[in-house]
Amino acid sequence: MNMTAPAHGDALTVFLCGDVMTGRGIDQVLPHPCPPHLYEPYVRDARDYVALAEEVNGPIPRPVGLDYIWGDALAELERRAPDVRLINLETSITTSEAWWPDKGIHYRMNPAHAACLTAARIGCCALANNHVLDWGYEGLRETLATLRSVGIATAGAGAHLEQARAPAMLDVPGKGRVAVFSFGTRSSGIPPEWVASADRPGVELLENLAPATARGIGARVRAIKNTGALVIASIHWGSNWGYEVPSAQREFARALIDEAGVDVVHGHSSHHPRGIEVHRERPILYGCGDFLNDYEGIRDNAGFRGDLTLMYFVTLDPTSGRLLSLRMTPMQVRRFQACRASSADAGWLQGLLDREGRRFGTRVTLEGDGSLWLHWT
Repeated sequence: MNMTAPAHGDALTVFLCGDVMTGRGIDQVLPHPCPPHLYEPYVRDARDYVALAEEVNGPIPRPVGLDYIWGDALAELERRAPDVRLINLETSITTSEAWWPDKGIHYRMNPAHAACLTAARIGCCALANNHVLDWGYEGLRETLATLRSVGIATAGAGAHLEQARAPAMLDVPGKGRVAVFSFGTRSSGIPPEWVASADRPGVELLENLAPATARGIGARVRAIKNTGALVIASIHWGSNWGYEVPSAQREFARALIDEAGVDVVHGHSSHHPRGIEVHRERPILYGCGDFLNDYEGIRDNAGFRGDLTLMYFVTLDPTSGRLLSLRMTPMQVRRFQACRASSADAGWLQGLLDREGRRFGTRVTLEGDGSLWLHWT
């Protein structure tokens, strides 16, 4: 079914976005930055990323307030009033100096800046990604403790395997519960050493995207579904650039819905949005793109318009999990802040999603208020 009108008030709406990368350059403009030294091949000082951004879009006031990075997204969240707010947090929240030596890029944000997440009332962070252990096991422990201390649930990483595999359980008063599972894959750049074990911190790293892997997840999901909860599978997978969705990803996403009973597949890792599919009335977001980062001024792959991103508002029937509507708000990162995209850029995103979604049977239209609506058959 294809909804083109607002869903009923009893419906459940989830806000989703792609990668939120609040470390490195962004951390430097917040009130209590970590020491700026980096261990990258070409950039040794995080403040250089601030300078690059300022060359493109002008001066960034310093220090900025802890709600600064969300910019226009705060008003949009207030207007849409989603029941659940889920992000892929792609940084370590730590003062640890134990940088992972075999990685070329290391993201960290001072724990004193955790309020930049609560400013947007983020309810859950998916952590099974390729930056959460950038500053070692101690950095991961501090990340988990910090998020717990400010009341933000986590999924996909933990002090041991059992904790990393456990879903975040989010209560929605009057509408039920939402369970969030977070999975990572090697294709997103997660080192194999980061996999959690019985006695070692780490992330839930999928061995592969084979049918047997989906069936294994299914046994865990069904136990949660039996309690009446809706289930979101948040997956960090695939390459940074390009619109092609590998057949293995598509088959795995469909298997999560068919065999595991997942209600929403929340894919991320690509630096730009990818196409959307609706399978058995369940949405599959193959790549949500970066939502916040410090990439301004980096001109590689500029044709993909990585500065443009989306706020996804997924509205579900809380009883059946059926997709009722998917509305998206086009945004642009400017001066380390989420700003409403211009009408021209909103049109560019509409054309992209409409083109890439056709292979999946979806279309996207640009509405009068500047938002994008998904249509499916």
